[in-house]
Amino acid sequence: MKPTLWTPEFLGMSFSSFFQYMTHYALITALPIFVIENLNGNDWSAGLAMTFFQIGAVLCRPLAGKWIDDYNKKKILLLSAIVFLITSILYLCIDNLTFLLAIRLIHGAVFAIGTTTAATVAALVLPPQRKGEGIGYFAVFSNLAMVVGPFFSLLIISYYQFNSLFACCTLLAIASFWCSNRKKLPNDIILPVTKKDQTFKWTNFIEPNALPMALLGGLVFFAYAGVLVFMPLYAKMLDLTNYTSMFFAIFAIVIVITRPIVGKLFDQSGPNFVVYPGFLIFLIGLVILSQISTLSGLLLAGAVLGIGFGALSPAFQTLAIQHSPVARSGVATATYFLALDISVGLGSFILSLAAAQLGYRSMYLASACILLLASVLYYLLAKQSKKNR
Repeated sequence: MKPTLWTPEFLGMSFSSFFQYMTHYALITALPIFVIENLNGNDWSAGLAMTFFQIGAVLCRPLAGKWIDDYNKKKILLLSAIVFLITSILYLCIDNLTFLLAIRLIHGAVFAIGTTTAATVAALVLPPQRKGEGIGYFAVFSNLAMVVGPFFSLLIISYYQFNSLFACCTLLAIASFWCSNRKKLPNDIILPVTKKDQTFKWTNFIEPNALPMALLGGLVFFAYAGVLVFMPLYAKMLDLTNYTSMFFAIFAIVIVITRPIVGKLFDQSGPNFVVYPGFLIFLIGLVILSQISTLSGLLLAGAVLGIGFGALSPAFQTLAIQHSPVARSGVATATYFLALDISVGLGSFILSLAAAQLGYRSMYLASACILLLASVLYYLLAKQSKKNR
């Protein structure tokens, strides 16, 4: 009989993460409009609101991993959920750009701590023989938040004031707090298993064993940044603006449908049976996306990209954790997420330059080349790892 996957502890972490990510994606969509319409800002100041959040997240990811491994994880969940809730309430008080940027910096920091802790605890409560499957399901929650969050925020601000959206985000923060703290966690999960290392070393904040897989996952997210950030502009160029939300909906639905198959395949047959097909399918999806001109092509690209990205993202997260000592699960998870944070930021910037110089079609083909490079690097790493056994 298979060990239970959907325990109250795992569900609590999954829903807590979902509500935090939903808040994040809702604000990503709405805040640029808020800055321009309510704070008399411009495109540059709207971009700053995103940048300050990312700065807070990137600075706190490594610290979060060390704290998670060195201290009581339950207390970190509690404190991060409280600060996340307070930060959400403060959005209701914004009346100038400086205050907004300060809130965004704090929000990015506590988001990094809260989501890293939830992901670490979720991975630790999973049975070892179903870890790949479980982490895949955990990732579904953030994938769904990526679609539901923007839809939710645009729906609210089209009928109500921005304070209504901020009030709803506060309710989501309360829900996240309840989900992460409602269930008592066992001591072998929440208590550190090693003594705190007081010396300052870079390995206190970055897990070397997780780094190769984290960097490969980062390359996947670098390519994905072109889809996440520039898809609305590309759809506008193709005169398909009204169908952008449908593209992301298809993308998310396909991930949800294929995730059980991908997770079981990872656990039963090994990572190669997921990673290599994932690279190939994601690469094909980017090539299709670069050549589309019709609605059917747009939706086909969304479906193919969903299959490929849905296979690769949780696979590399699982590999980063599996390659690391259990006592360093927090740092390993933080290392993986830090690589993603930096990669999405770099991808957005570098691919924007490529799009400006070459056009969107060539930019997506360049992203496919990045994936091809990542697949070669994975092959070399897997080959080296096999030799070392």
